[in-house]
Amino acid sequence: MLELFTRASSWLIPAIIVFIPLYAAFRKVPVYETFVEGAKDGFGTAINIIPHLVGMMVAISMFRASGAMDMMLGAVQPLFDWLHVPSEILPLGILRPLTGAGSLAFTADLIQTHGPDSMIGRIASTIQGSTDTTLYVLTVYFGAIGIRKSRYALKVGLFSDLVGFIAAIMICLYIFG
Repeated sequence: MLELFTRASSWLIPAIIVFIPLYAAFRKVPVYETFVEGAKDGFGTAINIIPHLVGMMVAISMFRASGAMDMMLGAVQPLFDWLHVPSEILPLGILRPLTGAGSLAFTADLIQTHGPDSMIGRIASTIQGSTDTTLYVLTVYFGAIGIRKSRYALKVGLFSDLVGFIAAIMICLYIFG
């Protein structure tokens, strides 16, 4: 049964890629022209979000370069030590809402240093999958459609990241500890 699903899944994406243009041609939709028009819209959206991305990247760089991240880590480290949570994952909890690439690089470094089957590697991987790059998402999506006031989106997004961070740690400690 598993082999059937494996074979089906390996053909599913190519079948969809072939099916969509054929179906559009059958319905007499100008496939290439529609694609080019969509690409033009996408290019405009990319141009519109560049200032938001640059602002976010500058803010992240300032946060890290100022030593604020190290100060925050120093404040929470005694609590993590008391809870027997590896302190090496603390920067990931701070980086993940800020930057996807930075948090992925940090996770890869943790896994390379401690191993994928270590508690640190498991917790880092679970955090990576349980949280989101909240500030990036808000910057890109809200910037793309012109929302200036995010109201509760930032608070809810960061709270969700905190819950995901804590849940990832608790679940990994329960299952693998």
